[in-house]
Amino acid sequence: MNISIFDFSIYIKFFISLCALVNPIGMIPIFTTITAHQTTFEQKKTNLIANFSAFLILLISLFLGNSILNIFGISINSFRIAGGLLIMSIAFSMINGKFIKNQKIKKDKENISVVPLAMPLIAGPGAISSTIVWSTYYSSWINLIGCSICIFLFSLVCWLCFRAAPCVVLILGKTGINIITRIMGLLLMSLGIEFFNVGIKSILNELLH
Repeated sequence: MNISIFDFSIYIKFFISLCALVNPIGMIPIFTTITAHQTTFEQKKTNLIANFSAFLILLISLFLGNSILNIFGISINSFRIAGGLLIMSIAFSMINGKFIKNQKIKKDKENISVVPLAMPLIAGPGAISSTIVWSTYYSSWINLIGCSICIFLFSLVCWLCFRAAPCVVLILGKTGINIITRIMGLLLMSLGIEFFNVGIKSILNELLH
């Protein structure tokens, strides 16, 4: 499926889906907690490395994800269904308020940037599977470049959110962050259902024809 590079609605939708999946604002309390033992300079460094690593992980998923599926003999429709179910499960935990509670983190000073911040908190299974599905929907080089820009902007948003973590926690408070997490969860649930439906319809069409 190809689209014009001027059809920005597709890129906006991809960008919003990543933001809803990861919920950078909802991740702020987690980032604040696991970097509490670090100095201000160390927190800035951790933030930069984590988001750069997440950017690379999602970029690899965008360009090579479909090839990896082919190596393991996994059809994209099966992956869409699995990705949809995974996204819906994440969304359900966000709506129930269990998402942040379930993020049990080890405070490892050396590995904190890449694991767990970059993966699985930012570039987790949901974000990776969503990126691979989008790359199969819009597989032309122009569209992949557009999606790459979206991934970069998404990483920039995460970096800005973590950079402003102390201020955001003071302004929004626990209640505000919980409300945003639940709104993102509703958006995410809709996205997961869409992926699931497309996968099911494609498989049924293959069986009927």
